[in-house]
Amino acid sequence: MSTLADVNPQLKALTDAGVSVWLDQLGRSLVEGGELKRLVEHESLRGVTSNPAIFEKSILGSSDYDDAIAELAHADKSAKEIYDTLAIADVQAACDVLAPVFEATDGRDGFVSLEVAPDLARDTDGTLASARGY
Repeated sequence: MSTLADVNPQLKALTDAGVSVWLDQLGRSLVEGGELKRLVEHESLRGVTSNPAIFEKSILGSSDYDDAIAELAHADKSAKEIYDTLAIADVQAACDVLAPVFEATDGRDGFVSLEVAPDLARDTDGTLASARGY
């Protein structure tokens, strides 16, 4: 864990004032490469948000997902099943990194959001079922 001298003072001041700094980006290399942990420890990051467009950029912008996509495609998984598998794995890994924030804030911060499918926008029961399915 970082020391107080290692933390970005401007972002720490925001956090101390009650502002939760979230990152609107998620990708496999962000977690596996340690950058997400660094942001939590040194930049006062308190959460991450993601959605299909963010994952599209991550998937198309690197080769991080190529092997997993090929493996899932060879297992006859649908495009939705492939997306769900990749997104859930990345969200779970990011949650592991943010777990200390969750614990330190008694569950007020330390979350990773993942949006449900837009075709469920007017379907409350479908939205809840989809969210619970993750």
